[in-house]
Amino acid sequence: MDLKLDHHTQDDTEIVVVEGEIDVYTAPRLRELLIDLVNKGNYHLVVNMEKVEFLDSTGLGVLVGGLKRVRAHDGTLDLVCTQERILKIFRITGLTKVFGIYESVQEAIDKRKSKQS
Repeated sequence: MDLKLDHHTQDDTEIVVVEGEIDVYTAPRLRELLIDLVNKGNYHLVVNMEKVEFLDSTGLGVLVGGLKRVRAHDGTLDLVCTQERILKIFRITGLTKVFGIYESVQEAIDKRKSKQS
């Protein structure tokens, strides 16, 4: 399975849509996209992982790296994920305490906006 990446802006937030497998072979593409978005001044990101079928430690590292980049600019990187097998990875690694994980893109945006006010 390949990795499909897309992104668009919604409510001053850059939404990154990820589909497929995030592993040692495909994670560099996601890393490059996140770096590019931050370099272009996008500091509020939501990564929609609803169509992610597999996530390994390399993929986790890319997400943590993206989070560090946006936080350096007082930004946010939240995740959208409801798949139990992916959520379990975040729970086991303790990353549920690091990332905001939401059931929808709109919920992630609304939560960020409520924190800012």
